[in-house]
Amino acid sequence: MDDFTEIGRKQWSSLSNGNEYISANELTDLAALGDVIDMNDVNEIYIPLVKFLHLFAQHKKMLSQLQSHFIGVDEINHPFIIGISGSVAVGKSTTARLLQILLKRCYSNLHVQLMTTDGFLYPNSELEKRRLMSRKGFPESYNMKLLCDFLSDVTSGKENVYYSLYSQELSDIVPGKYGVISQPDVLIIEGINTLQLPPNGVVVTSDFFDCSIYIDANEEVIENWFMDRFKHLLKINKNNPENFYYNWADEPLNVAIDRAEKIWQTVDLVNLREYIAPTKSRANVILHKSYGHRIDRIYVRHY
Repeated sequence: MDDFTEIGRKQWSSLSNGNEYISANELTDLAALGDVIDMNDVNEIYIPLVKFLHLFAQHKKMLSQLQSHFIGVDEINHPFIIGISGSVAVGKSTTARLLQILLKRCYSNLHVQLMTTDGFLYPNSELEKRRLMSRKGFPESYNMKLLCDFLSDVTSGKENVYYSLYSQELSDIVPGKYGVISQPDVLIIEGINTLQLPPNGVVVTSDFFDCSIYIDANEEVIENWFMDRFKHLLKINKNNPENFYYNWADEPLNVAIDRAEKIWQTVDLVNLREYIAPTKSRANVILHKSYGHRIDRIYVRHY
């Protein structure tokens, strides 16, 4: 971690402005399943983080204006792109949704959009054809060229750029359903693969990012969150035949838990160790979590 400065929670929280931009009820509603976050986290961690991100965005905007003026062309609205990475079950989606709301409310002139890289997973039918279902979530299970083509269109200022939608309930791409990115000032992209380098070294998605955040935690802590979330998903979907977890919920609980633990050990933990955690050093900011999803340390890359 030689390239980073470690900042304790107390020191980081001193950068907050003390204003409240979100209510406790809203915060509860946006938290991902199994994630824990409270108003102290908002004020002490996320408000300073939003201010930090806005500094980056202002710098990019100013540089774009100066360059356009220097070469005598009209300025293109290139979005400021934030990448959020980390393991499964670590709280990426909560962080992404919270940052979107806070950026909008702290800086009301900004058009902020959010998406995940799940929409660039190959559909399950294609994964089965390629014999990659057991590798779902690994780099080869994503259509990385499609993702990079998408990012190229977004950064070029194209008016509407469409992408496939992924359903957590179905655990698959939804046929015929698309999201659209429409020239935002800020685009937040979250996913386990946002900072990964491709095997051939040709297409690098993180080259499109202006600032990246890695959410970190010890492996045993993440495993506990993964299993807690799994058990909760079984509980809430035992009467929902449309949900991916319905068939799991129909099994004896100990059998389902054993299967989930095997998946963690043979799939998610392997993916974390080999492909996700090694990208941590490529982030601009690392948020380290301890038990209870409490962020106890912040690391900021030297500039």
